[in-house]
Parts: sequence; C-alpha cells; structure tokens
Amino acid sequence: MHLYLHIPFCKQACHYCDFHFSTSLRQKPALIDALCQEIKLQKDYLPGKTLETIYFGGGTPSLLTEADLEQIFGAIHQHFTVDPTAEITLEANPDDLTPDKLPLLRRYVNRLSIGIQTFDEATLRWMNRAHTATEAQTCVQHAQDTGFDNLSVDLIYGIPVLNFQPLLSAGEGESIWQRDLDTMLSLNVPHLSAYALTIEPDTAFGRWTTSGKLPATDEELAASQCEQLTRALTGAGYEHYEISNFATPGHYARHNTAYWQRRPYLGIGPSAHSYNGPSRQYNVANNARYVADIQAGKLPATVEVLTPADQVNEYLLTGLRTQWGCSLTELDILLHADFAQRQARELARLYTTNWLERTGNQLRLTEAGKLFADRVAADLFID
Repeated sequence: MHLYLHIPFCKQACHYCDFHFSTSLRQKPALIDALCQEIKLQKDYLPGKTLETIYFGGGTPSLLTEADLEQIFGAIHQHFTVDPTAEITLEANPDDLTPDKLPLLRRYVNRLSIGIQTFDEATLRWMNRAHTATEAQTCVQHAQDTGFDNLSVDLIYGIPVLNFQPLLSAGEGESIWQRDLDTMLSLNVPHLSAYALTIEPDTAFGRWTTSGKLPATDEELAASQCEQLTRALTGAGYEHYEISNFATPGHYARHNTAYWQRRPYLGIGPSAHSYNGPSRQYNVANNARYVADIQAGKLPATVEVLTPADQVNEYLLTGLRTQWGCSLTELDILLHADFAQRQARELARLYTTNWLERTGNQLRLTEAGKLFADRVAADLFID
C-alpha cells in the first residue's frame, strides 16, 4: 500500500501556489500530534499493512525537525510494516537542504523531490521563492555528497518573462528555459518533474491576472517550451513516462505511479486525499479544524462514493497521461459495458486527429496528443 502525509507549513507563500499551507508554525507541534493520531485512526482504511511507498508532501516537509520525523515514523512503524525496499520521498526546498540538515534527512528518507522551479535568479524573486539560484545548484550537489542518489527536481515552464524583466525579448525568455534544462542535465539528477505555469485564482498571480497586472498563460509559449523540454530530456536518455515526468531507467517515481495506475493509497493530514477503489475521501483543508477533529477522535474527512462513470473518468484522466495509457479491458470492467463501443464516435475522431492511438488493447496518446491530454480525456468521459 501507499501512504501520503501532508505537511502544511511553508516559510513564505510562492506567488503561483494554491496548495493548502500556512506560513505560521505555531500549530506545528499540535498538528504533528494530530498526524500521528490520524495514522492510528486510519490504520484499517486499506486491507494491506505493508507500505511500498511513503511520500511527504506539502507545504514544505523539509521544515520538519529530527523530533518531528522521529515522532511521525514512530507512529508509522507502530501501525504498519515498511517494506525494506520502500521508496520514501520527502519534498524539499533548496534553502533547507544544508550540509547539516541532509544527513538527518538521509536517516529517514531515501528520495528527495526538490522544488527548484528555475535556476534563474530574477525569476525566483518574481515567483517569491525562498531560495537563490546558487542554492538551487549547490543543494543538489550537497544531497549527492550525502548519499542521495535518488533525486527529483521540479521545474516550471511557460513563464511570461516580459512581465517582470521588461528588457528581455521572447527569444531570451526561451533561452532562460534552455539554460534551466542545461543546468538540470549537468547535475545528473535521475528524475525531473516539469509543469507549465498555471494561474490559479486564489494566488498572487491569479489576483495580478484579474487586475490586469499579469496576462493569462501564453499557451503557445507553454507548448513550445514543452516540446523543447521533451527534445532535451529524451535526447539525453530520459524516459518520458508521464506527461510532466521524465526519468532515467529505474528511477520512475513509484509513489506517483501508484496514483496514475489506480492503486489504493492512504492520505494523512489536512487536505490529504485517500482512495480505496470504490470511494475517495479528502480531509478538511484547515489546520485548526483538522487538529480539533482529530483531538475529538473524529476523522475530518468527506467521503465520495465513486460511480462506474466516475471511476472510468478518473482512470482516463490519469492513465492517458502515462506511457502505458489505458487498458480497454480495465475500462470495460469499470464501466460494466463495452467502452470502445460506447465511445466509438469519439474514439474514431481522436484517431483521425492523430491525438490518440490504439495498440492492441491499450489506448495511448500520440506525441501530438500529449499537448492536449486533458482535452482528450474529457472528450472520452462517460456522462
């Protein structure tokens, strides 16, 4: 089984982020206690007791202290068995990955997912990131020196350079992205997650867009840089195994792959989601309410029972993003009907547009279709 823990604390708010977090650490001790109590309350949510992956997300889990990690892992080991080969990932910000902190983290986790976003100093400041361009590079080197050979970095593309660096041309903006890719490749990191900048309403960027200070996402720029990304990474020997993820052989993110392949997982912490097949549940995205409910012995979760159509649509949305695609057999089982027959017209149209292909019993996006993944999935949704 797979375990996710949401650590909802950050030093500061990045201008693009709409994940659940707080910049105040006052509630951290109470919330860590609540996390451990929820692990106990939720220990029977899934039938299995052996953890294949553990993932600390956020927020900024690299803010956790040794005492925090010891307490959380104590609760995990009390109620579950951790497979000796388990992938244990912790999301981290570069400024937290100091030579003093890294050996501590190495005792508890075997994989770091580092939120670099860009190696360009001006862009980091514009995003309101807490780290510098120098820290973005040195943290990777320090982590490797500490023994972390299973590393992932996050980068963001589609950034509207002209809005915060008026002297730069669009071509120079493309050059920043190329330098980011070149720098990432020079660091010999085995995994990259790269995302197009998305402007969410309840963020600084969202408010700037509403006021006219920032234009909407430039989809042409994002598509161009996505193609640039794919050429660079596949040319360097990385496997493009999911729309936003690239890895050298043997370094796929096992935890995230479990999500994409519809494997059950347990989510712990405020805003965390859990999935057991027939239903999904999600915790309240409010730290104080989460802690209060857990202290009262109550699970702060809303349960959503999934219909056959829900299950098919979720599988399409996640599965088509991967190199494996979606199994027509699995779609038939979920739908309790012949999916290909039900969606024959849409499938024929998508084959004709060269966005989708069928190989044996698998539906997969073509290279052209990868630029329209969500649209293709939505076109195949069951009402």
